[in-house]
Amino acid sequence: MSEMSVVVAGGCGFIGSHFIRLLLSACPDARILNLDLLTYAGNPANLADLATAPGLAFSRCDIADPDAVRSALTAWNVTPRYVVNLAAETHVDRSVLEPESFLRTNVLGTYTLLELCRGIPGVRFVQVSTDEVYGSLGGAGCFNEDSPLLPSSPYSASKASSDMLVRAWHKTYGLDAVITRSSNNYGPNQFPEKLIPLMILHASSGQELPVYGDGSNVRDWIHVVDHCVGILAAMRQGRAGGIYNFGGDSERTNLQVVNSIVDRICGHRDLIRFVPDRPAHDWRYALDSSRARSELGWRPEVRFEQGLSETIDWYLANDAWWRPILTGEYLRFREQWYGARR
Repeated sequence: MSEMSVVVAGGCGFIGSHFIRLLLSACPDARILNLDLLTYAGNPANLADLATAPGLAFSRCDIADPDAVRSALTAWNVTPRYVVNLAAETHVDRSVLEPESFLRTNVLGTYTLLELCRGIPGVRFVQVSTDEVYGSLGGAGCFNEDSPLLPSSPYSASKASSDMLVRAWHKTYGLDAVITRSSNNYGPNQFPEKLIPLMILHASSGQELPVYGDGSNVRDWIHVVDHCVGILAAMRQGRAGGIYNFGGDSERTNLQVVNSIVDRICGHRDLIRFVPDRPAHDWRYALDSSRARSELGWRPEVRFEQGLSETIDWYLANDAWWRPILTGEYLRFREQWYGARR
């Protein structure tokens, strides 16, 4: 077993691809196996420039299929020291329309990986989760790692379920496992169904910008690189059985975020269109990251204003990345979802 042999499930996704980049940068001798089924948001273009990177292997693999996962590990022929689960269906709106795929990937997929790890002596399992498992906050306070799990949507329920499986496998079978939960991620390469890239692309093309309700829902934003630094720290230094929150200390209402994007790109706030709220739309999230600060020495480094400006610049300069996405399945979903909310 290599000290830095890592299986990354979901490595072609937004956070997963950034995590692989960080691993290769921070640990040049790392051996990495990227398992990804390449569903609609798993984009090989996210890692295209690393196709020949030494130590990085790829297997197109459904993590909910135990035979496929075992075959991928056998072909890799490396015993992993860490298994990091970033494979997930993540979009709340999609989970409302089609919850079954969320249960398969997020719950059954986690179970499959946990069972795989039970047969590997000395392996550590890292479950990458979300603040949405805690449910909705009022106007004050923050969630900490001991807050009860009160998920509202099929997506957050599937993530809370997978977190509970990880805890059970640690408590019952003694599996070395760590759970991380972050606030809303943003940055380059994020699939354009999420708020920030969706609004950037709409504002840059003069399209209407759909905002739920009155735009007063509050989210805490963390740059994807800050989040990945936290995952790596928890992977290497976290306590077995530990849970770590990673918040960005950047609470904004959705309308504040959209206004910032519009003002930076075109100045036409009249493009904003308020649409009926989605079901079970949590009002506010915020995370207390003091445990990660004290135990891991982690803190967010990217100021939101700086990170948002750089993210906008990236999307405006990289239409070759996002234009192929805005066709087919995604376009049909977007019209189905927002069209129904006119």
